[in-house]
Amino acid sequence: MKLGLLPVLNLHRKPLRTIALIVTAMVMSAAIFGGCVFVEALQKGLDSLEQRLGADIIVLPEGAENKVDLKNILLQGTPGYFYMDKSVMEKLSAVEGVEKLSPQYFLVSANAECCTVQVQIIGFDEDTDITVKPWLREAYSGSLGDNEIIVGAGLSTRVGHTLSLYGVECKAVGKLSRTGTGLDTAVYTTNETVKRLIKGSAEQGIAVLSKQSPEDVVSSVYIKAADGTDIDDLASKINTELEGVQAVRTRSMLTETADKLSVISESAAAVTAAVWVLAAVIMLTVFYVTANERKREFAVLRTIGFSRKKLSGIVLKEAIITAGAGSLAGVMLTAVVVFPFVNVIEHKTALPLLMPSVSLTLLYGVAVIIAVLLAGSAASAFSAHRLSHIDTGKILREGC
Repeated sequence: MKLGLLPVLNLHRKPLRTIALIVTAMVMSAAIFGGCVFVEALQKGLDSLEQRLGADIIVLPEGAENKVDLKNILLQGTPGYFYMDKSVMEKLSAVEGVEKLSPQYFLVSANAECCTVQVQIIGFDEDTDITVKPWLREAYSGSLGDNEIIVGAGLSTRVGHTLSLYGVECKAVGKLSRTGTGLDTAVYTTNETVKRLIKGSAEQGIAVLSKQSPEDVVSSVYIKAADGTDIDDLASKINTELEGVQAVRTRSMLTETADKLSVISESAAAVTAAVWVLAAVIMLTVFYVTANERKREFAVLRTIGFSRKKLSGIVLKEAIITAGAGSLAGVMLTAVVVFPFVNVIEHKTALPLLMPSVSLTLLYGVAVIIAVLLAGSAASAFSAHRLSHIDTGKILREGC
């Protein structure tokens, strides 16, 4: 028998012990790998929200938050709409501290061809936009023409295809990469196209405006403050000087979301660490117990000429085999079972999840496998030390 096969034969001879070690390593690797990727996905999702909210302040109709969940529309793309008189633009431009402003229109589609649910339609002014256009450049570098749209990654519409919205045929000229938020199911277009869609909705008997014309309203105004301006003071000034509107600092909205994500990330990290420690203790315990069970086995090997170094090598190889198999299984299981359902998790939890790149995910996987191998090797080293220093004569006499 080749000595190199001895560790494999030992593991095969004790299947329950081997399975226990592999499952322990699998749980350990799945916990740390899944936790690392989840926390990274949360951070990337938050970063995508920061890019989405490039303005300092958003001005909305007073009471808009009573009609819809404002943060869900602006941060998650949850369908909703509201309007205020367009004259607010002129009033805002006269407020000291306002450097740039740009209007947007919100509209909810009827059930569109692309999906079975309503989608959020967001209209922006290409000439004055300070938030959406830089973000959309990834998908389309030209200027949007009449009835041209850019669709989110979550919609089935492809570039070059048309989408019927309120009877208006809109051509998709770009498709965004995933953001990890509900905005993946939104449609972006110009304000002029949204106005055309509002008129189309009225023609189909779905009036979103009671008496006003689409030309006389806007949904929101995004404001860029002048350098040196205190954002909180500017928002307070707008709320005080202008009636019928509500100024909200975008950073405060994002901070609230970031705080929630921070708590979730810390909780995930804590759970991951707890599982890791528990699995490491279990692994060490299993090796310790098996060391006592294998005293006679190693005593016999010592009497036939095995050195302490060879005995330690056998235990180490067994640990590498079990920890390697378990960690690889844990990483693969997490990738196969969890990752395909990220969209479902995102939808159920309303968390902005944006998966890291394939290369970074692979790097996490390799790092986790190495960490589990090191943990298994450390546990086996303790066991090997005890086994290599046994009194062979005493052990064999006790076994007689």
